Amino acid sequence: MSNIPDEEVHVIQGIKEDGAKLRPSDWIERISSTLASFGLDQRLKYHEYVQPCVINGEKCLVVARGLSSKNPQMYEFVMGFAKGNKLQIIADRRVGDRALKSSIAAN
Repeated sequence: MSNIPDEEVHVIQGIKEDGAKLRPSDWIERISSTLASFGLDQRLKYHEYVQPCVINGEKCLVVARGLSSKNPQMYEFVMGFAKGNKLQIIADRRVGDRALKSSIAAN
């Protein structure tokens, strides 16, 4: 599941390659909040390229195309974390109405 081209949207699942869940269970929120910021309304706004989501009842981290060029260090950190913890990484190649419902899917 590695060697996914950079232009794809990566979906990193909280499940390891052996089927076990990664602990601590809030790792997705921790990583996605690293790039988040507070807006003028004092609400947390996730970065357009790294966002948590739920797919089929499982928490996932969505890493959008373009992060590798916009912020190579963060891209390497996120993907290195996923690979180092042997997390399942899939590419989301859906487009149009089938694409992930997120602001990052259009990038």
